[in-house]
Amino acid sequence: MKNFAIIGVGGYVAPRHLKAIKETGNRLLSAYDRSDSVGILDSYFSDAAFFTEQELFDRHNSLLKERGMALDYVTVCTPNYLHDAHTRYGLRLGADVICEKPVVLNPWNIDALQKVEQETGHKAYTILQLRLHPSVQALKTLVDNGPADKVYDIDLTYITSRGNWYYASWKGDVHKSGGIATNIGVHFYDMLCWIFGPVQHSVVHVASHDRVAGFMELPKARVRYFLSINADHLPETVRQQGQRTYRTILVDGEEYAFSQGFTELHTKSYEEILVGKGFSIGEARQSIQVVHDIRNATPVGLVGDYHPLARQPLTPHPFGWKN
Repeated sequence: MKNFAIIGVGGYVAPRHLKAIKETGNRLLSAYDRSDSVGILDSYFSDAAFFTEQELFDRHNSLLKERGMALDYVTVCTPNYLHDAHTRYGLRLGADVICEKPVVLNPWNIDALQKVEQETGHKAYTILQLRLHPSVQALKTLVDNGPADKVYDIDLTYITSRGNWYYASWKGDVHKSGGIATNIGVHFYDMLCWIFGPVQHSVVHVASHDRVAGFMELPKARVRYFLSINADHLPETVRQQGQRTYRTILVDGEEYAFSQGFTELHTKSYEEILVGKGFSIGEARQSIQVVHDIRNATPVGLVGDYHPLARQPLTPHPFGWKN
């Protein structure tokens, strides 16, 4: 049984990590969040110490070490722009770190974190859960065993509806979240690079507050992608079913199903980490480079080979800000 602490326990993704810690037979000793709306702890670790101030959280963790209950892992579920700092904290505390994606916002931040790993002798892992999805693994096997010169045509569509709260939160601030491509898409770009190879050429067709669409060339794929948080972009059949999320990937025109099975992948990720098979932060470098380049690209408009949904009319920012 390993000792865990979690930073950002009040966040959206934290329940998946709490569930993973519980289901892998470990214990949560301390938790920190600036918000005190953390009743979710009662469902998993009601006896965990909770703090709304970093200083008191740090003091408690130091006392645990003095009492022979040192932390083995620190889980980081904070806003994206804080992942770097909180991963550093966990490593320097003397624990290994499990950081939610994206591990950092810029590729050079990975280099700096790897130096801290070397200094402390501890490891930082990140969640690249799609690599553990059975359908994604099957697709990788298909590509790996296929003709060496085969280049696949891929259409990736991911629409996950978000309300106006999104723009008032840190997620709506590109400097804090990294923008749409980073916040909701980084694990999809990791999946594509893992299966088809590193990006050789990238074009962004459309980028605004609620969507990003572009084209990428990989050694074994030509990829058109469309990512959106706008519910109006959902297919009519999906809306009629009352669903607010739509994921699909077309491989040479045929749909490759991978929408099911997402909820259990964090537990699987923890199982792999605990036996020494987790994904190092270095393995996230390609996807972090991809989203960094998308974020800093100038959209070219609807020219060349673009995703069909890129034609969706642009909508004004709900708070009147510029797209």
